[in-house]
Amino acid sequence: MSRVAYVNGRYVPHAHAMVHVEDRGYQFADGVYEVCEIWHGRLVDMKGHLDRLERSLRELSIAMPMTRAALTAVMRETVRRNRVTEGMVYLQITRGVAPREHIFPPASTRPAVVITAKAFDRSKADKQAEEGVAVITTPDNRWERVDIKTVGLLPNAMAKQKAKEAGAKEAWFVDGEGYVTEGSSTTAWIVTQDGALVTRPNGTGILPGVTRQTVEEVARRDGLKLEERKFTPEEAKGAREAFMTAATTLVMPIVAIDGQSVANGRPGSIATALRQRFHEVAQLEAH
Repeated sequence: MSRVAYVNGRYVPHAHAMVHVEDRGYQFADGVYEVCEIWHGRLVDMKGHLDRLERSLRELSIAMPMTRAALTAVMRETVRRNRVTEGMVYLQITRGVAPREHIFPPASTRPAVVITAKAFDRSKADKQAEEGVAVITTPDNRWERVDIKTVGLLPNAMAKQKAKEAGAKEAWFVDGEGYVTEGSSTTAWIVTQDGALVTRPNGTGILPGVTRQTVEEVARRDGLKLEERKFTPEEAKGAREAFMTAATTLVMPIVAIDGQSVANGRPGSIATALRQRFHEVAQLEAH
């Protein structure tokens, strides 16, 4: 079955889905996006993703293209048309199409909307989680407002490529003071020797993770201690455990940082349990 994409009001074959050459997302990265997990055919943590989407749009003064209910309906229909039961749905909203000029186009310009959905092999991801993954560190060279989920991801893409070339799954950005900010597409976590979960506080220097929020709820439910503070790569390498979170990875144990094993080089029990219990707490859309 061929894939289907939603593009500005129409469902079209994925192979023929197109946007205008003067779409500001294409020319200026003037747009935002969200990625939502599909689990057993249901959208996961949809409220959190739409809350973050609306915040990103407000920060860039881009109008919401339709009501939240309508947007949710289109996302569900895109998932249905692609017959995805395990996978992800991608949503992108840009300022729209206008003659190329740096200043914003008239307020009457309609935002452009693209939605796609694709399946992935969950068993493959589960196998990866059983073995754990490696990360590398790299200087954080992004702009200062990474709390806005924009489509301007060139530094992230370059960091991810650097990780791949090093045989790693992810790259952790490190700020000018020597502290880990976040991964190129994930939230960074460590577990201290006394079992406390540590992740950097939300702010303009990191993206507020929706999956992070759910993991924090799981941790609180299980009586785990949470610490929102900065940590260095050196502390991470000496931690009891390390892991990353995102809608596309859920909770993924990290077993090596910059080629150095974390603890015994195997996934830790806390990260493993958080992954197993994630969907017990996550908000699931009705079928």
